[in-house]
Amino acid sequence: MTEETVQGAAQPTADKPSAEKSADTRGTRKERIGFVVKAAMQKTVVITVERRVRHPKYHKFVTRTSKFVAHDELGCAAGDQVRIQETRPLSKTKRWRVVEKLSV
Repeated sequence: MTEETVQGAAQPTADKPSAEKSADTRGTRKERIGFVVKAAMQKTVVITVERRVRHPKYHKFVTRTSKFVAHDELGCAAGDQVRIQETRPLSKTKRWRVVEKLSV
């Protein structure tokens, strides 16, 4: 090897993205609005979210429900309307957290 190639390889590159830059480009997280149906666990609630979809064959609008297990720091009770946001996995089934309590 020549001295030129060794010196060229030792120079630091400025093209590496920093940790701050990658955190800013993470993107928006999904949010859902639903009702608390179960609040019997500590800091965990089960939330039901309803959505209306068109049936693929009959073209009638059908109501579909989904249940989400969410982390609750606000102390929600059954029947509360809440907004949830996706987050990193907190347990086996918990991937959402309660962002705000909309109504009681």
